[in-house]
Amino acid sequence: MVDILVPTPGESISEVEIGSWLVENGSWVNTDQEIVSLESEKATLEVTAPASGVINILVPNGEAAAVGSVIGNIDESAVRPEGRDDQKSDLKKEEGLLEVPLDNSTVKITPVATRMMEEHNLSVEDVLSGLRRISKTDIQAILNLPADSVLTTVSRGTRNSTSKKMSLLRRKLAERLVAVKNETAMLTTFNEVDMSAVIALRNQYKTKFQEKHGVKLGFMSFFTQAVSRALLVFPQINSRIDGQNLVNFDYHDIGIAIQTPKGLMVPVIRNVETMNLASIEKAIAALAEKSRDNKISLDDLDGGTFSITNGGVFGSLLSTPILNPPQSAILGMHNIIERPIAVEGRVVIRPMMYLALSYDHRLVDGKDSVGFLKKIIELIENPYKLLHFGGEPEKGLFDL
Repeated sequence: MVDILVPTPGESISEVEIGSWLVENGSWVNTDQEIVSLESEKATLEVTAPASGVINILVPNGEAAAVGSVIGNIDESAVRPEGRDDQKSDLKKEEGLLEVPLDNSTVKITPVATRMMEEHNLSVEDVLSGLRRISKTDIQAILNLPADSVLTTVSRGTRNSTSKKMSLLRRKLAERLVAVKNETAMLTTFNEVDMSAVIALRNQYKTKFQEKHGVKLGFMSFFTQAVSRALLVFPQINSRIDGQNLVNFDYHDIGIAIQTPKGLMVPVIRNVETMNLASIEKAIAALAEKSRDNKISLDDLDGGTFSITNGGVFGSLLSTPILNPPQSAILGMHNIIERPIAVEGRVVIRPMMYLALSYDHRLVDGKDSVGFLKKIIELIENPYKLLHFGGEPEKGLFDL
C-alpha cells in the first residue's frame, strides 16, 4: 500500500479541506494522475497519484485533514482491470472522467467540468438542456401531457432552498473581510478620470502590440504602471504597519484582484517598477490563465504591497474597495461611461471612469491619499508621462 498524504501548501497553513475526489473509490489510477483537489485558506491544490493501482479513499469530500495526514492509499498489488479497450480506458483514467447514465447512453464529464457544475448547482440535464434546440417534437411532447401537469407547475413557481457548506477559502475570505473593518481605520477617496487619451493610444497600437507580444493591450496595464509611478512620488502608500513598526518597501509588488469560481483571489505581479506595458500584460495574461485552470499557487498570492481591483468588468459604476491586509491601500477601477463634462468652458462628451482609493488612515494621511489618486489621474490622462519614473518628465528636462 502507498499512502496518499496531504502536502504542505504553505508555511502558515496546517489544515486543508477535501474539495473533491476526481476519481471514484476502488477505481484504478495511474502514477501522476490528478486524483484529488484540496482547498486551503488561500488556494486550491491538485494532488497526483504517487503510484499506480486501486485507490482507497479514507477522507470524504468536505472533510478537514491536517497537513501530512493520510487521506487515502493505493494498492499497488491489485490487478489492473481488463476487458475494455485500452486506449479508451487509459483516456478515462488519465483525465479522471466521470460517466453519468442518461437515457440510453452515458455522458462523460471531466473533473474540471464536474467541479464547475457543483459550484453552480447545475445537473447534467441542466447543461445538456442548455445545448439543445426546442423542436416540434419537444413542443408536441409537452402538449400531450395532462393540462394540470403543464400550466399548474409553471405558474406555481418553486419554494425550494439548498444548504451547502462554504469552502475553506470562502470562510477564510469572510474572516479577513470582517477583520479589515475591525482592525483598520479604512477610508475611501473618490475621483474621476478622462479615458480619452488612453483609449486613443490603445486603439492606435493594439493591433501591432498583439502581433509583436502575443497578448492584447488592455487598460489594466496602464493603471498598473501608473500606480507604480505614483508610488515613487508617494512612498508612504507603499508601506505597512507591523506591530509598532512602519515597514517601507523599495519595490512595487502589485496584486490584481481576480474573481474565480472559488472566490476572490489577488495574485501578485512582482517588481512592477521595472516593467513596461508589454511585460505587465503578459504577467496579467499568465495569472488569468492560471485562474481559469484553477492553478493559482500560494507563491502567486504571497506578498503584495498594493492592490488593484476592477469592478468595471462587471458593470460597476462606483464602489468602495476593501483593503487587502496588511497592505495600506487599494485602487478600485470602474465602468467607462460616456458623460457630459465641462472642458475650458464647453460641455463635451468624454469616456469617464470613476476611481476609488481605499486606504488605512492610521498610516496614510488624507493629503497623501488624494495626491496619490490625482497623480494616477494625471498619468492616465497624459500617458506619455508613464515613460518617466515618477511621471515628472519636466524635472528631467529642466534638471530640477
